[in-house]
Amino acid sequence: MDIVMALSIKFGLPSVPTLSHHNYHYNYRRSPVAFLRSSTLLHHATATSHNFIKPEGCRPPVQCLSNCRRLRRQGGSHVGRQIMVATRASGVRIDDGSLSYSQKNLKILIAAAVTVGLAVANRVLYKLALVPLKEYPFFLAQLTTFGYVVVYFSILYFRYHAGIVTDEMLAFPKLRFVVIGALEALGVASGMAAAVNLSGASIPILSQTFLVWQLILSVLILERRYTGNQIFGCLLVAAGVIMAIASGASTGQLLENSGNFWPLLMIASSSFQAGASILKESVFLDAAKRLKAGSVDLFVVNSFGSGFQALFVLLLLPFLSKLKGIPLNQLPSYFRDGAACFINMGSISDCAGAPLLPLLFIIMNMCFNISLLRLVKMSSAVVASLSITLSVPLSIFMFTLPLPYLAAESRLTPTFILGATILVLGLVMYNFPKNAKDALKKTITNYLGTFQFGPLVQSLSSPMKS
Repeated sequence: MDIVMALSIKFGLPSVPTLSHHNYHYNYRRSPVAFLRSSTLLHHATATSHNFIKPEGCRPPVQCLSNCRRLRRQGGSHVGRQIMVATRASGVRIDDGSLSYSQKNLKILIAAAVTVGLAVANRVLYKLALVPLKEYPFFLAQLTTFGYVVVYFSILYFRYHAGIVTDEMLAFPKLRFVVIGALEALGVASGMAAAVNLSGASIPILSQTFLVWQLILSVLILERRYTGNQIFGCLLVAAGVIMAIASGASTGQLLENSGNFWPLLMIASSSFQAGASILKESVFLDAAKRLKAGSVDLFVVNSFGSGFQALFVLLLLPFLSKLKGIPLNQLPSYFRDGAACFINMGSISDCAGAPLLPLLFIIMNMCFNISLLRLVKMSSAVVASLSITLSVPLSIFMFTLPLPYLAAESRLTPTFILGATILVLGLVMYNFPKNAKDALKKTITNYLGTFQFGPLVQSLSSPMKS
């Protein structure tokens, strides 16, 4: 009886044909060996299955679980499926060896770079989109909130019929999506209320508490632990962004006449948004343990999260419109005029640049949101947040360039450059390997070990002859 049969006995799975050693077709030199995150499952399976015999010539049982994809390609589809189902039933995930550690880090680095680029383009295009819609920013915000629900669910529909999204993914508990939608809606409402009573320069500075909230909530909700250099790196990133943003403002007037309530409300708004991002990460982590597919499609998270957010925003619409100074009875006419300006038709004038600029922003914003959620799925919410933070000084630099429809901002100050340098230093500090010192020491030791110092040392230590 081989390991597949042992796992079948352990979890009550249907019995599967025994594979010969040739069918396993392991080649340890050509592909990396996959390891289980925890070997408890396999040890327990071998302990309870007294008839367990590993295939002839096969290496330790843990290695026999590797390369499930290869088994499926070689006709062992049913067997590979049974192994994956068995291990995931116990909450243990299998790395099938398709990617090494460095390859995964490279993929995360590329995804982060793409997200940073999209974030910069998103900020620039948002300011360009407000050129024709300068009188209707509230219309643009609601158009993206409710329009994305239609787009995301349409994409989800096609992915479901293409077999990418399964019934099991759609049956994932929706309570967390409800909480995510509520937190994002509360973040929008509280942030909008605080922004009305705060100076423009203080808003992005207070918003940097988002990163601090993410660290705290990831420890409380995900039970994640951070090293000292990671915490110090995040604080450096926040300090660098604050310095870069405040470089063009009078720091003595940032919170003048604001009191204590409105800055605290803006900080609370950041906590709501941070809580939503951490819950999204928890959805991916939980789905990896509970679903047979090993993951949940990101459009399931995007669609249901955006849907519940739109529902709560709709309930808060009278409050939000009042904050923007739009009476509730005038809201339909406001949306009608905003739509006319968006398509640049009708009696509304001074909408030059529409509909091209608003459409470019909507497309870019959608790509940015998808890329950001994919980065959360691949790495963590904190890494995604650090990527967005890096886009802030890059966006400020972009606004110093001559852009169409926009006047160039003033030149970059030395304080801005110093803040950007501190931000990059914080990113390096956060990603600095935990065991870099030991790895460097080991590398030097191995390098020196290649030289034959024995005869030299012996000759130096021996007494000199007269």
